[in-house]
Amino acid sequence: MSISTDTADEAGTTPAKSTAPRKLTKAEQRAVDAKTKLSSPWASVIAIVIAVLWSIPTLGLFVTSFRPEIDIRTSGWWTFFSNPQVTWANYDAVLYGGSTNFIDVFINTIVITLPAVIIPITLALLAAYAFAWLEFRGRNVLFVAVFALQIVPIQITMIPLLTQYNNWGIVGSFWPIWLSHTIFALPLAIFLLHNFMMDIPRSLVEAARVDGAGHVKIFFQVLLPLLVPAIAAFGIFQFLWVWNDLLVGLVFGSAQEVAPLTVRLADLTGTRGTAWHLLSAGAFVAMVVPVTVFLLLQRYFVRGLLAGGVKG
Repeated sequence: MSISTDTADEAGTTPAKSTAPRKLTKAEQRAVDAKTKLSSPWASVIAIVIAVLWSIPTLGLFVTSFRPEIDIRTSGWWTFFSNPQVTWANYDAVLYGGSTNFIDVFINTIVITLPAVIIPITLALLAAYAFAWLEFRGRNVLFVAVFALQIVPIQITMIPLLTQYNNWGIVGSFWPIWLSHTIFALPLAIFLLHNFMMDIPRSLVEAARVDGAGHVKIFFQVLLPLLVPAIAAFGIFQFLWVWNDLLVGLVFGSAQEVAPLTVRLADLTGTRGTAWHLLSAGAFVAMVVPVTVFLLLQRYFVRGLLAGGVKG
C-alpha cells in the first residue's frame, strides 16, 4: 500500500510536478492491516462479549472478598445484590493476620519484580543492538540459536540451576529468583527488541555515522528514544509474568524471607482450602497491581507487540 499525490501540469508548458509516493514501512503496514481487521463491528461485538464473560469471575471474586465469612459459606456471591453485607475483616485478616501477613510478601514481590524486569531489558537491548547493527561472523546462526532457546521448557532447567546456585551459596536470597527470571526472559526480549530495531530506517543510523557518532552515541541518542514502545511492551509483559509466577517462586524463593505473593497464596489454598474469605481477599490483593499496570500501559503493550512481535 502506498500513498500517491501525483499531479500534472495541465498546459504542458512546465515539467510535471509530482510528489514521490511514500511507501509505508512494514510497521505502518502491519498497523493499518490490524486496525482494519479489528475495527469491524463484528469484531467489536465479539470483543465486548468476551470481555464481559471474562469479567464475571473477577466480579464474583471482588464481591466475595467483602462478604462476611458466614455469608460466603451459606450462599453464592450473586445473593450479595439482594442482601448486601460488607466487611473489611477479610482484608484485615489477610494483610495483618499472624499466619498470612500479606504485607511482607507483597513487599517481597515488589523487590523481586523490579530487578527481574530491569536486568533482562538492559541486557537484551545490548544484545539486540549487536545482532541488528554489528557485523560479525556467525551473527545469524547465533541469533537463531538465541531465538530457539524459547522452546526449552523451564522445568528441565530447574535442577541444574538450583545445583549451581547451591554451589555459589546464594540459595535463600533474592539472587536465584532474579537470575532465573533474567535467563528465562532474555530469548524473547532479544527477539522482540531486535525485530523492532530492524524496522528503524538504516539511513538514520548511517547519517549518524557520517556525522561522526560512534556506537554508544548511536545507541543512546538515536535508537533508544525510538525503542520506547518496544521497551514498554516487553516491560509490561515481563512485569505481569514475574508478578504472577508461581513455579520459579516455589523452586528458588520458598524461604520465608524471600517468598513472593503467589507462594503465600498457594500455601493458603493448600492449608486453608475452606477459608474462602481469606482466599478471595488474598487473591484480589495479588491481582490489584498487575491489573492496574496493564490498564495504565496497555497502549504501549499493544503498540510494541504489533511493531516488533509479528515479524518472523
